[in-house]
Amino acid sequence: MKVNENYLKLEKNYLFIRIAEKIKAFQAEHPEKKIIRMGIGDVTQPLAPVVVEAMKKAADELAVKETFRGYEDSGAGYDFLRNAVSGYYKSFGADVPACDIRINDGAKSDCGNLVDIFDDSNIILITDPAYPVYVDSNLMNGRRIVYADSDETNGFCAMPSPDGYLLEDQKVYPDIIYLCSPNNPTGAVYTREQLSEWIAYAKAHNAVILFDAAYEAFIKDSSLPRSIYQLEGSKEVAIEMCSLSKTAGFTGVRCGYTVIPSELKTTASDGTEVSLAQLWNRREGSKFNGVSYPVQRAAEAVFTPEGQKQVRESILYYQKNAELIAGTLSELNIPFTGGINSPYIWFKCPFALDSWSFFDKMLHEIAVVGTPGAGFGKNGVNWFRLTAFGDNQETEEAMQRLRSMIK
Repeated sequence: MKVNENYLKLEKNYLFIRIAEKIKAFQAEHPEKKIIRMGIGDVTQPLAPVVVEAMKKAADELAVKETFRGYEDSGAGYDFLRNAVSGYYKSFGADVPACDIRINDGAKSDCGNLVDIFDDSNIILITDPAYPVYVDSNLMNGRRIVYADSDETNGFCAMPSPDGYLLEDQKVYPDIIYLCSPNNPTGAVYTREQLSEWIAYAKAHNAVILFDAAYEAFIKDSSLPRSIYQLEGSKEVAIEMCSLSKTAGFTGVRCGYTVIPSELKTTASDGTEVSLAQLWNRREGSKFNGVSYPVQRAAEAVFTPEGQKQVRESILYYQKNAELIAGTLSELNIPFTGGINSPYIWFKCPFALDSWSFFDKMLHEIAVVGTPGAGFGKNGVNWFRLTAFGDNQETEEAMQRLRSMIK
């Protein structure tokens, strides 16, 4: 028996495990301190009432022989939910047919699993800083990764390099490109023009874009794209992943969706045309049994008019937190991105500290927890992430504590 030694190349402690260990040690030393957590992006608002009622009703159906359901036939999700998601896309100008939508148990799963349908020899491009799952899921398969720098010079929106990327002393062009907008962790959002440039780049180099749109519902500016499919030519080069975790409070319920357009095809080594959607369907048929019926009914309720109204109330709640954090940082003259069209706020560490030193300073001096930017890549070493998913009163108290520490 041999293990997959690519796992041995991963960081020994996953970012949030290391954070949890530091918090645990601090609590043991200072049990009297009230810690305000603004690090992990978990939500605090409850599920919308219409969502809960739909889940209860669906659970009751499973208790009756005539309405009981077992396996869902297609494996891609029930038609009622896929149609609802398709209608949601149309509401903001993206034409996504239900047949291209696959229901999953959250964007994180597909972020990690989609690479199963691609050969391990593919070169991966990831913007730095990045959501750790993009990096880890490819390192686990031994793939080679190149990075596009997201930093202050480009507003944390990395753009394609016409000259390729340096890998082992040679210039290469990526085969698979990870993009996230609104970005986790930086909160930056790509414009239509910027995404169009990435689409043209992918076409020119026969690459595929894996587009993470998990936070699209937080975009306020109508000129900014909420889906890559709002842009011409995207269906020939892009797969999009989205989630209900942050928009509808499904972090513990687990449901999301991935779009693989029928237009997205490639050529196999024998010259035959291959549909990526068919490959993914085959993979899921072998490794995934789908999302439960009550959860899919609950997700369907999110996309009803009443569901959208109720979910929007939670989003506005978090946006209020984001505005409060952004306002505090502006008051303190601390450079930041995000917080306007995103639930994440990414700011430069004060006192010229690196992000882990600033994490320790916040924890020990004001008992506030954030996420060190170093955990997201080299361009995050001197940056820090706060989330807007906390309680309003606690967020306000945390900002008061931050003011006292900075001043």
